[in-house]
Amino acid sequence: MTAGPVWEHIVFFALPLLLGNVFQQLYNTVDNVVVGNFIGKSALAAVGSSAPIVFALIGFFMGLSAGAGVVISQYYGAKQFEKVSQTVHTTMTMTFILCVILTVVGVILAPEMLKWMNTPDDVLAEGSAYLRIFFAGATGMLVYNMGAGILRAVGDSKRPLYFLIFTTLLNTGLDLLFVCVFNWGISGAAYATIFSQGLSALMILFVLTRSKEAYKIEWRKLSINRPILRQIISVGLPSAFQQLVTAVSNVFVQAYINAFGSAVMAGWSAYRSLDMFMLMPMMSVSLAATTFTGQNIGAGKADRVKAGVRTSFLLSEGITLVLILLLCSFSPQLVRIFNKESDVIESGVLFIRLLSPLYVCCVVNQIFAGVLRGAGDAKAPMLIMLSAFVLFRQIYLFIASRLSDSLSVVAFGYPMGWILCSILMYAYYRTGKWKKYAMVG
Repeated sequence: MTAGPVWEHIVFFALPLLLGNVFQQLYNTVDNVVVGNFIGKSALAAVGSSAPIVFALIGFFMGLSAGAGVVISQYYGAKQFEKVSQTVHTTMTMTFILCVILTVVGVILAPEMLKWMNTPDDVLAEGSAYLRIFFAGATGMLVYNMGAGILRAVGDSKRPLYFLIFTTLLNTGLDLLFVCVFNWGISGAAYATIFSQGLSALMILFVLTRSKEAYKIEWRKLSINRPILRQIISVGLPSAFQQLVTAVSNVFVQAYINAFGSAVMAGWSAYRSLDMFMLMPMMSVSLAATTFTGQNIGAGKADRVKAGVRTSFLLSEGITLVLILLLCSFSPQLVRIFNKESDVIESGVLFIRLLSPLYVCCVVNQIFAGVLRGAGDAKAPMLIMLSAFVLFRQIYLFIASRLSDSLSVVAFGYPMGWILCSILMYAYYRTGKWKKYAMVG
């Protein structure tokens, strides 16, 4: 990414990444569609109530993965291949250790997590069963995401995509088999997901083990290199912590939504599934901007970073505007895919038409956060996002819920956070302070 047309690097890196994100989101979406249509709205509400906890786990690991990716991409751009190898082995060792810890904690605390969100009794049992099975098999998802992050850091976003397409199609087939044929209920959807994700992890490990490049995994070399671990943590932990706390904040938002009953919960679940597809283009372009920035900072070509910012922003805004138009135009039909009950459709359409026009604001914070992380400055995006997505959003919800019992007022807490975050993120980027964080010259 350090030479050639900037737009070409951004587009052709982001495109397979976008497709990969779409297929990864299909894991959860297929679960929602199958349980919502073949079991009922209470099951759809159960999967939806579990979503913030699942996203907290995914977000934490994606943050660590981004930190490892920045370190790898900068060393790769600087052609320091021994450092690349050390970073890969440190990253995977850290991943395996964290997998054990998070699996044990998640299985034990799953029911309590749902109770913290004021989950209704008619949803709690199914939600607990789904979440416990998910945590029991979470290692597959976590290892895949970390391994895919390693490949993307060196410019290979295609093979992770191929593996994800295959296992997503497998997950769809297993969902139908376990839920519709075997009648395993919501547990069947969870088993289908963890089996498919485990296979994707094995495939990514096979590629990394058989590679001849500097990022190859040699199992006897798995260990923790403390200086490199500190670099990964310095970049990745702020992002991971931000993702985790933001997801925890979403748990509190879910608690406010849960107070309106299972029909609204099911409508919110349908909206949130569609919401993730709306966010994916900007998130994919943001990750492309992170890798582009990291490699060019590592190669000493800071001037190309500005061109990358312009290209990433315009591309992301253009795609988002088209998707907003489609989402608002076909919102009843889209919600009906998840559940056909009128009260669920009404709630889902309300959420879509109220919130989706403001996705244009979310593009700003996503793109500039990606650029800052690529330069090695992860603390500023963390603090800005925590301030907007957690502190401000919780203050807003606390006040708004006491002034009004309107569902629209509660839901509007999401875009209010996007707007504030975008203003603060752009203002910080303009200061230029992020340029001093590069780890290599």
